[in-house]
Amino acid sequence: LAEAMFKSVGMTAVVEEHLLDVVTGLSGSGPAYIYYVMEAMIEAGRGRGLSEEASRELTIQTVLGAAHMVKATHEHPAELRRKVTSPNGTTQAAIE
Repeated sequence: LAEAMFKSVGMTAVVEEHLLDVVTGLSGSGPAYIYYVMEAMIEAGRGRGLSEEASRELTIQTVLGAAHMVKATHEHPAELRRKVTSPNGTTQAAIE
């Protein structure tokens, strides 16, 4: 009954009790980690001349697009990252 109720508003994951702290760290705190990355992306854009609005909207669309790709392709994020990281390109430089 509880699982059916939760599924009516989103996805559920049934885990063993000893894994609840892991779930809390991943899903409960996880949004804050993504927001922190987004803050940095927005500030980087602003610091290099983009308006607050442009930097914010580009960041939002980038995060949404990346999440959609992971979900749609079922590929590991590391593999998707490798696919868009050209050797000696700007993405490689930024990651390093």
